[in-house]
Amino acid sequence: MKNFGLNIWSNNNFIIEDGHIKLNYKSMPSLLEITEEIRQNNIKGPILLRFPHLIKKQIRTLYSYFDKAIQNNNYKGNFQAVFPLKVNQFPNAVEAVTSQGKQYNYGLEAGSKAELILAMSETPTGANITVNGFKDKEMLTLGFIAAQSGHNITITIEGLNELETIIEVASECDLKVPNIGIRVRLHSAGSGIWAKSGGMDAKFGLTSTEIIEAIALLKDAKLLDKLSMIHFHIGSQMSDIAPLKRALREAGNIYAELKMMGADALRSINIGGGLAVEYDQHVMSSARNYSIDEFSSSVVFLLGEIMNAKGVDHPDIFTESGRFIVASHAVLITPVLELFSQDYQEKLLNFKEINPPLIEELIELNTLLNNTNCIEYLHDALDHMESILTLFDLGYIDLQDRSNAEILVHNIIKKALYLKSANPTDELEQLQTKLQERYLINASIFQSLPDYWGLDQNFPVMPLHHLNTTPLRAASLWDITCDSDGEIGFNPERPLYLHDVNLDEEDYFLGFFNVGAYQETLGMNHNLFTHPSEYTISITESGYEIKNAIESKNILDILESIGYDKNEILNKLKSDLSKSDFITEKEKDDTLAKLEEFVKQNGYLRTTN
Repeated sequence: MKNFGLNIWSNNNFIIEDGHIKLNYKSMPSLLEITEEIRQNNIKGPILLRFPHLIKKQIRTLYSYFDKAIQNNNYKGNFQAVFPLKVNQFPNAVEAVTSQGKQYNYGLEAGSKAELILAMSETPTGANITVNGFKDKEMLTLGFIAAQSGHNITITIEGLNELETIIEVASECDLKVPNIGIRVRLHSAGSGIWAKSGGMDAKFGLTSTEIIEAIALLKDAKLLDKLSMIHFHIGSQMSDIAPLKRALREAGNIYAELKMMGADALRSINIGGGLAVEYDQHVMSSARNYSIDEFSSSVVFLLGEIMNAKGVDHPDIFTESGRFIVASHAVLITPVLELFSQDYQEKLLNFKEINPPLIEELIELNTLLNNTNCIEYLHDALDHMESILTLFDLGYIDLQDRSNAEILVHNIIKKALYLKSANPTDELEQLQTKLQERYLINASIFQSLPDYWGLDQNFPVMPLHHLNTTPLRAASLWDITCDSDGEIGFNPERPLYLHDVNLDEEDYFLGFFNVGAYQETLGMNHNLFTHPSEYTISITESGYEIKNAIESKNILDILESIGYDKNEILNKLKSDLSKSDFITEKEKDDTLAKLEEFVKQNGYLRTTN
């Protein structure tokens, strides 16, 4: 895995220089220097860094490729896009989306009442709001209020009952009626994990029969002039473009038929989201078989071809590709707390005045090992280890001898790996896999990388530094939750190798990339670990600025967030301490001060890291 697959997943957003990973933008700061500056303020645990310029880059990319396709295909409609709030509703993420997308009139999509209120408060003036998902009368009425407030809002109906409720609300009040969209239930299904979003057994959308009935209902209610959009979505993270093309042909023909049936106000097709992001670090697998260029060209060409054949004006094209927009903007940084093979450090050797002969031979092998003899000496060491284990089982050597043998053999294997790193043998590669290192990270996978746990979603991971040396330790990553599932195990098919570092002498930081989509909103408070401390990083020509700091919740606030009274808890702890007969009043005061300090810290571990 050369350079941790940076050329595969990073989209040229990051580069390696002087052994550090750096932002490939303006002053090009390293992630390590940003991390170290933040940690100078006694911030412990994981941190989440946001880079708004990467959101702007993705928005610009999306619009520019669709604009190019429209021009190249002589397409008469326009391109518009909205960001689905379900992908990331956190304030600093939404602020970055709206501010960076303002010049493109980039809007927001809502799928719940709370998201609709958020969209109404955050959408730039004139930008689109689309509303998807199941809705009740109150939510639909909110859509009317949004239209009355001047928002360019389209409510997509998921069933005839929603349309009937819209008609009911329109008859009961004098509020402006919002634009209406129809989600169509296509025969075409998607691909990948989310393929079930499309197809006739999909959760959302109207069948052909229901669409015809909807047109009749709109005509009877004199609201057909409000039908402005049809919508479909065949799944998130689309790996294959062929299903999209089938869906476009189906939806395009439905649109044209509706126009010919008298739906004159119909003017746009919303193709939903699904534009995939590359999460893999390895050449053998890829998240998608298409480029953004092919994606945009295919959409524009196919819709234009269908409309030309039917004699229908070209519709505006909407997308709701949220993952593509925000995944890359967030990086999770976590310190490594412990390496579990530290038990095998040479400083822990404790020889006797007279050692068993096999131990003496291992000492000599470890001392004399070099590039010429390392394979031979490695074989000898492994053979000696087997013999020593047999002798231990028979009671001929003691635990100290066994410990010395394990440390010596472990170090002989490590030295052989380093000596032959430029040209490893199959045997050494197998040993490298067996000699896995467990890296304990100060983070929760359930909180910060839930899709890894829930969906086996890979995320690019690499150290922030030491990148001018070859990593040789096959790495498993353990989080600090009290759960055995909190592990990213070593996978020989997607191997992760990290460095052998001495944590007594330096910090070692790992970065998890492309975590800006869904991970924050889906993160769970397993063991009551909550959202990491987060920071927005604005990069300039001369440096960078750290903004919008939000520290992870402290322990009392965590407990309050799930229904406890934090004052009651603190008072109980103080009361118990004051009743103690085992310490003096001064000791009580000192202990109380410590207690109040600890409960006002965040819940992550506070070691030297």
